[in-house]
Amino acid sequence: MKTTKITLILTLILLVCLINSCKKEIESKNTVIEYNWENLIDNNLTNWDTYLSFKHQLGYDGTAPKNENDDLIAPVGLNDSTYHVFNVIKDGEELNIKVTGEYYGALISKKEYENYHLQLKYKWGNKKWDPRKDLLKDSGILYHSIGPMGAEYWRSWMLSQEFQIMEGHTGDYWSQATSAIDIRAYTPEYKINPMANETQDYIPLGEGSPYENYCLRSNDYENLHDEWNTLDLYCFENKSLHMVNGKVVMILKNSRYLNDNGEFVPLTKGKIQIQSEAAEVFYKDIRIRTIDSLEQKLNSYF
Repeated sequence: MKTTKITLILTLILLVCLINSCKKEIESKNTVIEYNWENLIDNNLTNWDTYLSFKHQLGYDGTAPKNENDDLIAPVGLNDSTYHVFNVIKDGEELNIKVTGEYYGALISKKEYENYHLQLKYKWGNKKWDPRKDLLKDSGILYHSIGPMGAEYWRSWMLSQEFQIMEGHTGDYWSQATSAIDIRAYTPEYKINPMANETQDYIPLGEGSPYENYCLRSNDYENLHDEWNTLDLYCFENKSLHMVNGKVVMILKNSRYLNDNGEFVPLTKGKIQIQSEAAEVFYKDIRIRTIDSLEQKLNSYF
């Protein structure tokens, strides 16, 4: 009888421990992790510089734009307040940035960033401008941006890596100027572009690559035209991840660029540019946080 009582007590103790253990596990799974975010939007865009280059026209071929008298046209330049391409507007209690797209150019973060998680939301407006009136709406996040403005084909942006924002193509990669990177992607054939895929080996893209400087995202996870999309960009050491609405669409590593001495060197930090590229687009909830590692789930993609 005494043995039965002891067994019962031990069983009850074990049951209580088991219940408490399950409770802690459930609470742990439901815990919302509070990150130390830096908000990058305010009424006066104090975290950003602005740069405008040109109103590019149909037929642009990469050469310096000229007027009807064959004289070179100077770019608008930095922080010219007489142009209203980047505007902070209120939507209820939220601050949005409206990018008209009329001129090529960018918002440029005043700070350089390294080892970070950038998150923002965007949705498209309705206006388009030459030379993209008959093309898809286009913008983008240029990260690890270094050097002078106007260093690439469109004479509008810094040397950088691009997280493309484009109708049906958000998450694509473009090399800007002499940047390069390796991407998990299918090797292209003939005129087919390489396409990102997490099951594939890495192939080089950008400067010096036989596959040129463009890669398609793995899939289209964009919302409808008038809905907000959430983008996450993770950059840690020489690695980066492009995420669209919570889905990883590209895995990249060995970020680098060709310097003036003809040598490839690592490209792992720099400013962030948000493009104005002939389409109206809205941004909100732009924020960034420093990271000292990639979470296990994210790191497993590499």
